[in-house]
Amino acid sequence: MNFLQHHPFAVKAHFDQSLVLAYAVPPEELRKHVPTALQLDLYEDTHAFIALAMVETRQLRPARFPKFLGRSFTLLGYRAFVRYTGADGRTRRGLYILRSETDSPFMTFSGNLFTQYRYKTVEIDWEKCCDGTQNITTNLGLAIQTAPASEAPSLPPQSPFPDWRQARRFAGPMPFTFTHDPETQQMISVEGVRQKWTPTPLEILKHKVPFFDQFNFSSCILANAFTVQDIPYLWKKGTTEHCP
Repeated sequence: MNFLQHHPFAVKAHFDQSLVLAYAVPPEELRKHVPTALQLDLYEDTHAFIALAMVETRQLRPARFPKFLGRSFTLLGYRAFVRYTGADGRTRRGLYILRSETDSPFMTFSGNLFTQYRYKTVEIDWEKCCDGTQNITTNLGLAIQTAPASEAPSLPPQSPFPDWRQARRFAGPMPFTFTHDPETQQMISVEGVRQKWTPTPLEILKHKVPFFDQFNFSSCILANAFTVQDIPYLWKKGTTEHCP
């Protein structure tokens, strides 16, 4: 079972749209929720970040399978921005999985069978309005409303970033995804490969994320929001190494 949950094969999918919000939280408060082998990826040594990723996913399947066998669903993911220095001495930037949600029971079953991404099935409604706004809600209380696309969107009012260029450094997804198997003391790294990846800044009008309440952060500030569309995506087979 441990081997199966180490992402044992490559996976392909198509992202019709990916919308990612990054939240700044105190590093010392996030630290206890991340394995000690991972370092938090900080901005100016004062802010750690959690990403809320919302993805319209199409034709997800093992890489060797034809497209018609793929599954389409919506994914919500909660990930911490981290760095990992492997046995080869190379440091990789990526995201550590806190929890995953999907509107597909099949994806919950298969995702928990082949990964440790902590999938949970939820009801997700993603509404796209004629004025360009988007509303994303779940039965667990998540509520996100975007502003129409703009050439000059505003950064969130309390964002720690001075401009969108700096904010772009913390725009998910990142090149690597990490999970830690406490039973085998192994770090599982999965590399993502994408094409034509040009995130577009987006202004957020409303945001409510009940999942963050369980952490009791003293502050949890919306730092940025980016979107991409029409992206072919590949996750390579997971790699593992002992990591006490």
